[in-house]
Amino acid sequence: MDNRAEVRQFLSSRRARITPEQAGLEPYGGRRRVPGLRREEVSRLAGVSVEYYTRLERGNLAGVSDSVLDAIAGALELDRAEHDHLYDLARAATTSGRTRRPAGSASKGVRPVLQHLLDAITGAPAFIGNNRLDIVAANTLGYALYSDMYRGTARPANHSRFIFLDPRSQNFYTDWNSAASANVAILRREAGRNPHDKGIAELVGELSMRSDDFRTRWAAHNVRRHYSGTKLFQHPVVGLLELDYQVLELDEEPGHTLTVYPAVPGSHSEEALKLLASWAATEDIARTAQAHSRTR
Repeated sequence: MDNRAEVRQFLSSRRARITPEQAGLEPYGGRRRVPGLRREEVSRLAGVSVEYYTRLERGNLAGVSDSVLDAIAGALELDRAEHDHLYDLARAATTSGRTRRPAGSASKGVRPVLQHLLDAITGAPAFIGNNRLDIVAANTLGYALYSDMYRGTARPANHSRFIFLDPRSQNFYTDWNSAASANVAILRREAGRNPHDKGIAELVGELSMRSDDFRTRWAAHNVRRHYSGTKLFQHPVVGLLELDYQVLELDEEPGHTLTVYPAVPGSHSEEALKLLASWAATEDIARTAQAHSRTR
């Protein structure tokens, strides 16, 4: 990823979305060519010189202090994910070399103890993913939840490829547009955290070439944290599933996370998960998915 270009486009896109009125400023200077803030307005809000902010927006974040980054984030009204992303871009501009959070290889799977952990979770779908949004390992319900993803030809199983390259995703996600935008925002945050990750760069390049939807969303420079919430799925076998999710970073496996999708006790979705488990056992879905994962 071109760090200077990423910094330039991220800061200018955040500046363009805020009007002077939203920032509490009195508009001045005659007719405005763009609806957002001018550079001099951002510099005034952040308490830095126009020349200094202009240098930053041109892509040079090397050596910028945390206090200046915080001031810029406040002026641009960045949310937590955007604030973190700005810090990641500054870190990448200051350091060189390999990524600080290697994703590891999906083909190598996970340590046996982690697969045992997944298998011990029997009442909810659970999977381990890497920062390229591959599914590295899953429990039986996790494979069953994403059974359509494993029916596709792309390997390893990858959330982004499924959303943007597999038509079945249009039915699987009840709000495909929201799912697609969230997916890109998560992937862009990971790209900022891992600017030298070849796998992420190749994935972004592939999707940009093959999907107009992806390319448009990627150009928006949105980022998102993805740790908890609720998702709706329209599963081809058991129908509508409304599942909470919790994502935990695995400190001993850099670049990997554990995601668990429990249903609310006593809900329709809890009953649907029980049906899904029965179907998965009948179809031996876990073995089928694992076999597909090995043939790539």
